[in-house]
Amino acid sequence: MRNGSALFGLAMALFMAAPAARANDATYETPLLRLAEVLGSIHYLRNLCGEGSDAWRGKMEELLETEAPTPARREKLIASFNRGYRSFAGTYENCTDQALSAIDHYMNEGSRISSEIVQRYGN
Repeated sequence: MRNGSALFGLAMALFMAAPAARANDATYETPLLRLAEVLGSIHYLRNLCGEGSDAWRGKMEELLETEAPTPARREKLIASFNRGYRSFAGTYENCTDQALSAIDHYMNEGSRISSEIVQRYGN
């Protein structure tokens, strides 16, 4: 889980440095919405399992600041984040082995999505 966090953090940093030049491109929008959902999932699960911070919500706020989306697009991104959060809030009340496994899965997925966005749409 710790290595995934470092990779995801690096990928997010690279993503944040990439311009939002293709923000209206549907092929860009799909992974970006999924990334927002993954961030919401990680935010819930990591706090459930003892992290006790708003770091992942902060990553979502960074994403919104970087994207500077229209109000409608901002609403979609936030809805994706909230969907990810609520999907696990309705499933896990305690940190379990399955929750820890889900954290690893979503950390890896978030890292992969971030890297793909940077590779395809970054400088």
